[in-house]
Amino acid sequence: MTGLMTFFSFSIAGALLVLMAIGIAFAVLMPAIDRWNKRYFIILFSLLFMCSVICFFDMITWNNPGMANVTRIVYFLESLFLSSLMFMPMFFLLHSCGESIKNSPLFRVVMALLGVFVVMTIVAPFTDDFYYVTPDNQYVRGPLFPLLMSSLVMMMLLNIAGTIRRRNKLSRRIYTALLLYLFPMATAVFAHMFLPVEVFVVAGMALLALLMYGLIISDNVIQYTRQQREIANQRASVMVLQMRPHFIYNTMMGIYYLCDQNPQKAKQVTLDFTTYLRKNFTAITSEDTIPFSAELEHARAYLAVEQAQFEDSLFVRFDVPHTLFRVPPLTLQPIVENAVKHGMRSSSEPIRISVVTRQTDSASEIIVEDDGPGFAPADDNEPHIALDNIRQRLALMCDGKLSITPRKGGGTSVKVTIPASDRRASVPKNEKD
Repeated sequence: MTGLMTFFSFSIAGALLVLMAIGIAFAVLMPAIDRWNKRYFIILFSLLFMCSVICFFDMITWNNPGMANVTRIVYFLESLFLSSLMFMPMFFLLHSCGESIKNSPLFRVVMALLGVFVVMTIVAPFTDDFYYVTPDNQYVRGPLFPLLMSSLVMMMLLNIAGTIRRRNKLSRRIYTALLLYLFPMATAVFAHMFLPVEVFVVAGMALLALLMYGLIISDNVIQYTRQQREIANQRASVMVLQMRPHFIYNTMMGIYYLCDQNPQKAKQVTLDFTTYLRKNFTAITSEDTIPFSAELEHARAYLAVEQAQFEDSLFVRFDVPHTLFRVPPLTLQPIVENAVKHGMRSSSEPIRISVVTRQTDSASEIIVEDDGPGFAPADDNEPHIALDNIRQRLALMCDGKLSITPRKGGGTSVKVTIPASDRRASVPKNEKD
């Protein structure tokens, strides 16, 4: 039984060394985590790595009669490193709540308890009251050993109380991560007051630290994704505000002349242009996906205004039987605008644009095709920048995709794919959204 227990303990210690080394590497290399969290987890995993090394030496010297002096040093270092792991969650808690460490009562009380523990740990090798190592290398707990460990238990309990008290200042994931780390460890340290379970305490700390790290990483990734979505939306807003001045000028002048030549058509173009402007400025404030029908109305209004100016040069066909899905704002309209701008600028021939939607078992698709000259990477970057912006917002907001391919017979085909599994995109909301 002793041999099996020794093998099991060495296996745990070896696994801990590998896991903590991996944890340090992940903390160093993970790009989505902010600088403070990165430093915190590098320090935490480094301390756990050192604890694992000390536990490994503890097992090497365990029951070896000739290494009593080494065992005393090992136990002293083990106690100091173990105490360092007890106050680490406090720093993370206070930082996450935006509190000053120096002015925090929690910090002062925890550090006072740590000071008491360190003093007792320094005194322990010179007295038999806390613990002692016999000449034949047997570790024996003294009557005051529970008092020594009680400082650590109180530190953990204060951390738990501080976390619960500040729960409204923490995100759900960080709050869960802290409690998942603190509750089991408080229990394990309390058990250690009466049972020799050092290696299991360190093992538990390591595994719970990895779990906590995973939750913190996921929280950082969510925040990073949200920031990227905000950046993409800001780019979309800038794209709206950078409407072509000559397009607005030509439209207004066209309406001016139509007022005499064809008042009814002038009224319709004014209505279409008003719809186009309203949809453009509404898109600035939209932070979520919108019904495709609203985006389709935006694109129709834009194309109607352009057709009024290029009546004999621009022909548009809509085949949109499927509209019950959602897209990011400014998805379809910039695509058709790119087709018009690039086609009309690059060729004197009439341009034909088709807008098609279809539903498959796994996705909703929008296909915009034109028979213009097409564009390549060597062309003006403007169409590519606009389409890259749409591609980024599709990926962030509804896990969608945008692909650009040459059209058979000349021209360009742009396809937008919205997965049906994405509830935000596939479930229609009230059309007033």
